[in-house]
Amino acid sequence: MFSGQDICAVSTPMAEGGIALIRISGENAVKIGAKVFRPLSRKSVEDMEGYTCAYGEIVDGKGRRVDDGVLTVFRAPRSYTGENVCEITCHGGLFVTKKVLRLCMENGAVMAQRGEFTKRALLNGKLSLTQAEAVMDTISAQGEYALASANLTREGRLFGRISAVTKRLVEILGELAAWVDYPEEDLPEVEVPALRKSLSDSAEVTGRILEDYDNGMILKNGIDTVIAGKPNVGKSTLMNMLLGFDRSIVTDVAGTTRDVIEENAKLGEYVLKLSDTAGIRDTQDKVEKIGVEIAKKRLRECMLIMAVFDTSVPLDEEDRELLHELTVLGKRTLIILNKSDLETKLDMGAFEGFENVLTLSAKNDEDRVRVQRAVESLFSFSAYDPDSTIFANERQKECAQCADRYLRAAIDSLDAGETLDAVTVMIDYGAQALLELTGERASDAVVNEVFSKFCVGK
Repeated sequence: MFSGQDICAVSTPMAEGGIALIRISGENAVKIGAKVFRPLSRKSVEDMEGYTCAYGEIVDGKGRRVDDGVLTVFRAPRSYTGENVCEITCHGGLFVTKKVLRLCMENGAVMAQRGEFTKRALLNGKLSLTQAEAVMDTISAQGEYALASANLTREGRLFGRISAVTKRLVEILGELAAWVDYPEEDLPEVEVPALRKSLSDSAEVTGRILEDYDNGMILKNGIDTVIAGKPNVGKSTLMNMLLGFDRSIVTDVAGTTRDVIEENAKLGEYVLKLSDTAGIRDTQDKVEKIGVEIAKKRLRECMLIMAVFDTSVPLDEEDRELLHELTVLGKRTLIILNKSDLETKLDMGAFEGFENVLTLSAKNDEDRVRVQRAVESLFSFSAYDPDSTIFANERQKECAQCADRYLRAAIDSLDAGETLDAVTVMIDYGAQALLELTGERASDAVVNEVFSKFCVGK
């Protein structure tokens, strides 16, 4: 079991609320809890069994009452961290919360670092690295799909899938090593077809993780979306409609939006990371010109373009330049023909080469559902089964890519008739990458990087 200093932190948001929770973990956590908390219905905190709680008073070093609250005890190893844990719930005022935290520190605990409670759970064997990462995914989940995926990973589904592959690779390495190192022994010769099938099955698992990665990032982090078009076509009105509140300034004056305005809009299970850009046009205004250049750059970087055109006026040269740019970029594009509430003067034939064209009025909130359906169609998640897919983060993706590359190189080496020594090296590198993915052989640097992204109280 990991042994270190007793740590404490506020595990609820640092803001006024009904209650706040201060967590203490370590060998002396219960003793520290006993010094700052006086139960009203029992003699001592130290006499409490695990998974029990008591109502009482939080007191300072002179025995003076600071607040009333509830203390819960978790005894090692049956706790989140695998250590003794005390959790003190007090009233959620900022001053009283910080006061209780200071009392814990005055009695022997030190301030926890980012993610240190979960890191101790990892070091004490309560969680794998993938399960620990899923804790942060659960906290940051913005929809049902992302939450379901995080829960599957916390249950150990990803760890189980990768561990099964790693176990098979280690068995293969053992068989190959025995056959190569002990030729005098009467060991059965390695059958290449069976070896190839095992490697192919393993590569199928790593390949599936990589296939799911892009969809997973979309559902977890949102769709990077740019609203583009010339000035005064209704880009800001569209953004406000998608957000459900007025974020962008809307006027009849062309060029009102000078910079990129960014907000997140929730459409069903999808989050659009919207950027309302400056109207793309030739301008002599220095400030607006900078905004136009930023808008063009965002077009090249984004995942989805919502290109807005005004149906109440004929297409002009700026509109045609945008259509040409969309064709060159080849990105997922949703053409928005806006201001359908006005008389149409637009040549609809100009949009025949685009598959996703939506005519609407951005002033009509009911058209929001139509935009949502169009986005769902563009990203093809309507038949997504959250129980069949476990998303990966960037670190896991890199490990899976490395393992997948070596496994497929091993298969190619077998097909090319190379020696089993060469194949063994490839398999060994693949197994090492998978062990790093699950955290079974992850370096301290990797572990520290993972937990640097956590909040302090978790």
